[in-house]
Amino acid sequence: MTDQKRVFPTPIADPDTEHFWSAAKDNKLMIGSCNSCGEKHYYPRGMCPHCGSSDVELVESSGKGEIYSWSVLRRAEPPFAIAYVTLDEGPTMMTNIIDCDLDSLKIGQRVELKFSPTEEENGAPVPTFKPT
Repeated sequence: MTDQKRVFPTPIADPDTEHFWSAAKDNKLMIGSCNSCGEKHYYPRGMCPHCGSSDVELVESSGKGEIYSWSVLRRAEPPFAIAYVTLDEGPTMMTNIIDCDLDSLKIGQRVELKFSPTEEENGAPVPTFKPT
């Protein structure tokens, strides 16, 4: 496990993502949920990527899931793992895996949400995951 922490850029909220980043400040991961077809999706947006309906809302995710795929960027300083995590609610999201031994990661490994701070002190944190 690396002792050095990765610094994440502060996200820029726009009208479409403002509620998502506001919830992140309260340590809540929001995902999209379609009221027409019932599918969940990430990243949240105003239109369902499954059926095209605009009858969507944000719902809170449990923040639990498993690694679908990952890659370790060893030339970065500090080295870090980027991954696709499939949430228990269904959607798969790209994220970073933190607080772990980079050599012990594996497909199917259970992970849980941990928001990571960003460059700006009052900026919204970004959703990252750590092994459970």
